[in-house]
Amino acid sequence: MWIYLTVLALTLAVLWVRKRYAYWKERGIPYVEPSFPAGNIRGMGRKEHFSTQMQRCYKELKGKGPVGGVFFFINPVPLALDLDFIKTVLVKDFQYFHDRSIYYNEKDDPLSAHLVALEGAKWKNLRTKLTPTFTSGKMKTMFPTIIGVADEFQKMMKNEVVGNTEIEMKDILARFTTDVIGTCAFGIECNSLQDPNAQFRRMGRKIFSVAKGRLLKLITAQQFRSLARMLGITLIDKDVSDFFIGAVRDTIKYREENKIERNDFMSLLMKLKNDESSQDTNSGDVETLTVEQIAAQAFVFFLAGFETSSTAMSNSLYELAQNSDLQNKARKSVMDAIKKYGSLTYEAMQDMQYIDQCINESLRKYPPASNLTRTVSTDYKLPDSNVVLQQGSTLIVPVYALHHDAEYYPDPEKYDPDRFTPEEVAKRNPYCFLPFGEGPRNCIGMRFGMLQARVGLAYLLRDFSFTLSNKTPVPLKISPHSPILTSEGGLWLNVRKL
Repeated sequence: MWIYLTVLALTLAVLWVRKRYAYWKERGIPYVEPSFPAGNIRGMGRKEHFSTQMQRCYKELKGKGPVGGVFFFINPVPLALDLDFIKTVLVKDFQYFHDRSIYYNEKDDPLSAHLVALEGAKWKNLRTKLTPTFTSGKMKTMFPTIIGVADEFQKMMKNEVVGNTEIEMKDILARFTTDVIGTCAFGIECNSLQDPNAQFRRMGRKIFSVAKGRLLKLITAQQFRSLARMLGITLIDKDVSDFFIGAVRDTIKYREENKIERNDFMSLLMKLKNDESSQDTNSGDVETLTVEQIAAQAFVFFLAGFETSSTAMSNSLYELAQNSDLQNKARKSVMDAIKKYGSLTYEAMQDMQYIDQCINESLRKYPPASNLTRTVSTDYKLPDSNVVLQQGSTLIVPVYALHHDAEYYPDPEKYDPDRFTPEEVAKRNPYCFLPFGEGPRNCIGMRFGMLQARVGLAYLLRDFSFTLSNKTPVPLKISPHSPILTSEGGLWLNVRKL
């Protein structure tokens, strides 16, 4: 009897999986043939990065329609292929795609309920409140704080070069951005430039640890979000969560007791915490923020700011170290701005066109967020088609694939900052360059990230020259385990003081 029941159960399971894998075929949408159990993401985290998986699917499906079909495990996932449709998703029909489809668990994992992951009215209200922090005016008020850290960075680099000509730059740049973000987001001197094992730096490393089991847990929670919340699954280690919530609680207490106000992110969040108008008339959501909610926003600012900016700088240096002509051109951009403004002022930083081109080309070739995700919030009929994307589906915009499409960027593996001259940018569809996303849900900290990267590169190129070390592979080896696009191992460069 049990044998028959087992056979019946297995047969039904096989039929159900086959039915799932026929999802796109039944709807007449071109798709990549899946294999059980991983669908189209087999090998991810072991041999290749998620970006490469989606690039392969994109290449197979491009030209067959605005959307193609792929499978994450047994879940059908629409893959955006056409730039006009990508614009529709991110901007024109944003109301149907307003959530990022990122797992969070506010109850069991409070740090995960941050601006990047929040949905619906909660996201909209919080985004409106936080936007004033990231205006160009606010960036200018934070600039002296960034320069203070950059001066310490310069001293540390000069000391490093005295003892070594071969330096691992990836970690040093992450320490620089950790100190900048720690100061601006938490109002705390992290001191990771002086101490590579400072607590903020250790926590930053732990967040982006690339253990295979952790990546599998992330993917599983992402694909089965309701079940993961019901099971109380958390993605942030408890010691990391306790550290950041504790740091925020201590900072708030100290500032309130001593009536300290600063031009930083934490001050704005504290004002939202103490807001007297507690009700939003449109949604009924409480406007004031709890300490945990403040910690979640400071946490994601730290998370997004230190890793992406340091990666962009690392990759820029890696490419410039291979091409002395480009490096000299970038250095000239810095020196011309210093000559024009007298020093590395805020205005000088805004007037380094070629440095921006170098950073943008780095972000094109190595976009930290290699894919954008959007939830289909209600059944959505594709323009000029009878095909309907079902409510609850997760749509993928394959950023890495777009950035490496020879139709938009000839010879895409070549590093060429001249792709980002104003004239060349004007010729291209803007939706083939999406390092910060686009539309109402683009990266709120884009200005800050670019400013931080600009400052770091300007300080380095002004005082040092770089060539590749024998320890650094060409091309870069991308870590298959990391949720963001980052190189495996360090970035060893030969550094000479000018």
